[in-house]
Amino acid sequence: MKPQLHIVIFDGDLHPSTFVYRLAEGLSKLHKVSIMGFSGKPRPGIPNLSYVPLGSASRFPSLVLKSLSWSFTYFLKKGSPKPFLATLKNSIWLRKTHLQQQNFHLALALLRPDIVHVQWLSLLPWCEEILSKRMYKVVLSQRGYQVNVRPFVDVVNFEYLQQWYPKLSGFHSVSQAISVVGNTIWDAPKKIDHVVYSGFDFDTIPFREKYTKETTLKILSVGRPHWIKGYATALKACELLKKYHVPFQYTIIGAEKDEELLVLMDTYGISQHVHLLPKCSQDQVYQIMGQHDVLLFPSYQEGLPNVVVEAMAIGLPVVATQCGVEELWKESWDPLVPAYDSVALANALVAFSKKPLEAIEKQRLEARMNVLKQHASVKMVADMEMLYQKVMEQG
Repeated sequence: MKPQLHIVIFDGDLHPSTFVYRLAEGLSKLHKVSIMGFSGKPRPGIPNLSYVPLGSASRFPSLVLKSLSWSFTYFLKKGSPKPFLATLKNSIWLRKTHLQQQNFHLALALLRPDIVHVQWLSLLPWCEEILSKRMYKVVLSQRGYQVNVRPFVDVVNFEYLQQWYPKLSGFHSVSQAISVVGNTIWDAPKKIDHVVYSGFDFDTIPFREKYTKETTLKILSVGRPHWIKGYATALKACELLKKYHVPFQYTIIGAEKDEELLVLMDTYGISQHVHLLPKCSQDQVYQIMGQHDVLLFPSYQEGLPNVVVEAMAIGLPVVATQCGVEELWKESWDPLVPAYDSVALANALVAFSKKPLEAIEKQRLEARMNVLKQHASVKMVADMEMLYQKVMEQG
């Protein structure tokens, strides 16, 4: 591995999601890492990890000052006044996107990174010039909705990705399933695409040593109330549980006051059995996980969901759909449920409620060992370094 690679992680936010920050922190132990974004509060204090602010479009005066700073620094180091003059022109005409785009290019020109790692497909439009001119080695992360769903419901987006995918130096896929989906957008014999699973600091995830079940089945889901999360199917399954006379309580963290779910709860007559909670801190989520019997993951399509990894690490059993969790699942476990199938989901929950504690204990211990091995932070960083090395060796 080339010592002291300079890696720019382009997340769009200076306070990225936990798994992106964990990657940056791990890489910074051996390499120089810069997190590039438009807004957000950085988390400073780590050697070799810096932040590159490009300016927020929602704060125009601050954006102008940031743009003047970048253009003036460029003038001092490169001797060209053109960016400074362009900044003045774009500021007069209130061209916020032009200012941000210029800041992006100036920052890269001054930093001169070895790798630009773009974390989200939605950020590709900012990279069109550097991709067209092949100015840097650019790696793209493939994860979640932006790969699994949007290209296949938005023809324009699919065609856009087909245009720009061949210009990328490499791909980071968060799961084998995502990699396969990415290949339907574009594939080639020499395409560099490494599956690197999200890494976790398992020392911060408390394992539930003692697992017990009560008469009332306590079901938990975690995640925003987006249609793809499958909560409509889950609530229909809860209606069936009520008809089957299975005592249950269902809690959804992150869905407080969601009108669509409230209407469904009322329609199905299960309002007294379902609780919609606000978004919680990570520690609060872990605490609540320790108070429930099973994590219900009813999603229609996912990458490889972090919440399922966390539940398995804690020792909370999981009932899930066939939505992208297959790489976490063993064939000997209870089968995954077809997505959109509320009857099958209800039956899976009924079967779980009757499952002997000995069988549950065996599965939850196996699940924990599985994720400890597959999702360790050290493994994530090492695997990502292998991807960068392959990209750097590419002609």
